[in-house]
Formats: sequence, structure tokens, C-alpha cells
Amino acid sequence: MPHTASALQLAESALWRTSPNPRVGCVLVGADGQVIGQGSTQQAGGPHAEVVALRDAQARGHATAGATAYVTLEPCAHQGRTGPCCLALSAAGIRHVVAALPDPNPLVAGQGFAHLRAAGVTVEVASESADAALQAWAAAARELNLGFFSRMVRKTPWVRMKTAASLDGVTALPNGQSQWITGAAARADGHAWRARACALLTGIGTVLQDQPRLDVRGLDTPRQPALVVVDSDLQTPPDAPLFAAKRPVLIYAANPHPGRQAALEKSGATVVYLAGAPRSPGASPKVDLAALLKDLAAREINELHVEAGHKLNGSLLRAGLVDEFLVYLAPLWLGTGAAMSNFGPLAQLADGLALQFCSLEPVGADVRLIARGAGRDVF
Repeated sequence: MPHTASALQLAESALWRTSPNPRVGCVLVGADGQVIGQGSTQQAGGPHAEVVALRDAQARGHATAGATAYVTLEPCAHQGRTGPCCLALSAAGIRHVVAALPDPNPLVAGQGFAHLRAAGVTVEVASESADAALQAWAAAARELNLGFFSRMVRKTPWVRMKTAASLDGVTALPNGQSQWITGAAARADGHAWRARACALLTGIGTVLQDQPRLDVRGLDTPRQPALVVVDSDLQTPPDAPLFAAKRPVLIYAANPHPGRQAALEKSGATVVYLAGAPRSPGASPKVDLAALLKDLAAREINELHVEAGHKLNGSLLRAGLVDEFLVYLAPLWLGTGAAMSNFGPLAQLADGLALQFCSLEPVGADVRLIARGAGRDVF
């Protein structure tokens, strides 16, 4: 079905742009079967895909009365940063809507479809169809917005952990050297994955040891993802390179340090205290990572891209908080060195984290592997 494929391509074109809104594409088709307008959702506060498509049709001089709209998500039904898209479609005389999926947002959740039907518009929902092609379209549209679905349904972001390692799983030599294990193509690909996220997450160990910027570079992206730092004792230097990029910086801490907090806030950071229970009697509290994810969801973070060291990676894994693994493997064997995480040691194989491979692709001289925890995307 070419119109559904075109709508999906339009949604994919918005991959780096729409956060925190979902990536949506819309194609308008006249009664003669010809495309009369198309569009994708713009940056937050800008028009949604349906409105862009209607404006495109108007600019082309096409009447929209009696047309069919193919859209990758249920048209919204609430007044948010923009007006309801279901009203715009019915007011434009659209008579048939083919939508990939219902919107999981409680403010929509079928209300867009209900309004359209009440206005005399026929609605077809691909995810509810027996047609295999329509079901595949719906699955692809949902995959494109897993973070949005996760935030709306689970109230947590979709957590993607990125690591780069040698073939034997070493991320750095014993002396700390890690630049560069993977090649330029893999690093550029990693920046593209950064660009699609709402926020990047790292730990204080990485901040102090590597002094990273952790921004998106080498890509023409309309926005920089927010940066999240897990820093229990507010050790982040106020002049750290991470402050160079113009984007929100959230620092999660567990132990109050008013002077350090004031200095970091002067540098533009927002400090949030979320202390978990101490791991042992007399130990200092650490940041409650599960609470951190809930807080990020409340701040409209859909996809959280983790680039951290083995300690924070291990903590996230032990807490069961990682949904997806983005792993770049170089054709190197390095032997002793830092591991991807300090997960374990385990007493038996059955205690391991069960994963399912999603893809394995060459990227330059390296390979990119994507895996998910078994059943993590069922919500």
C-alpha cells in the first residue's frame, strides 16, 4: 500500500525533530487516488502532521473535501501546544481516515477517532485490521514511537544503553584509554542515535574521567537532547565541557551540598535530589534510578540514551531498567580492561539477563548489534 508506506517515511523524516511529541506522518489522497497533500509533525509547538498536510494541499490548490487521510497515529483530540487535529481534518471535509494506531496518550486514547466518527468520517485502524500489510504498517509506526508509548503506558522512558567495545567486550584499557576502539563510521552512527533521543544519561565517573561533551555533532539536527547526569554528591565541575552545548542539563543527586548546587545552577544545571536507601548500614545514599526514570517521564522524556561507565551500566541492569542495547563491536581483541558493565557475578546461567537479538549490521569496519530484553516492548 504506497500511501501507508509514504506516511511512514514522512514520520521517519521527523525522527530527530518532534520530541517530546510522537513522530507522525500524514498523506492526503483525493477521490481520484492522487496525493494532494502530505506532511510530518514539526518541532514541539509547531503543527502536527495532519495540519502540515492540509496546508500542503491548500498550497497546491487542491480541495480536501471527500479526501482520505493516511496517518501513522490517531489524530489528537485535545488542546495542547497546538489545536486538535481531528477537528482540523473534519473541518477540511476529510471523509475517510486510515490510522496506523490509537494514540496511547490518555488525553486522546480513542477520542480523536470518536470525534471523527461523530462528524461522519469513516475510520479504519490498521492495528485492529485483519489485513497483514496494515498490521505491519501499524507495527512499524509503533516501533518508531516506542519511547512515546513507553512514557504514556509505563510512565517511564524507553531506556537504550549504548556501548562500544572490542570483540571480547573491553570498553577501555586498564590505563583508561578508549579513544578510539571503534571507527569513525560507528562513531558517526552513534551520534545519529543520540540525535533521536530526548535525553542522554551518563554518570559522574564518566564526567570526571573522560570530560565528555555528550552532545550531537556532525549532524544537521534541529535540537540537542537534554543531558542527565547521575551524581550523588554533586561532583560535576561547574566548568565541565558538558555545559558547552545549549541544552537542558539535569543533575540527579542524593546528598545535599548547597555550595556545589549553587555553582552548578549558576552554570545552567537543574539539580534534583532523589535519594535511594543506602546499600549497606552507614553507607551514603545513592540516586534512586527507578525514581529518576519516573521523574524524567514526568519531564516528557520519551527515549533515554545511556552512555555511561561500567558502574552505572551495572546499576541500571541490576535494577532491570534497561530496555534496549545498542552495541558497537570492533574487530579487536584487547584482553584485560574495563567491561561493558559490572553486572554479576552470577551463580548460575539461568540468572543471566535473557535478551533477543533485533539486528546485526556492519558499520564501517565495525558491527552494530541491537538487542532487547525479552518482552521489553510488550506494553
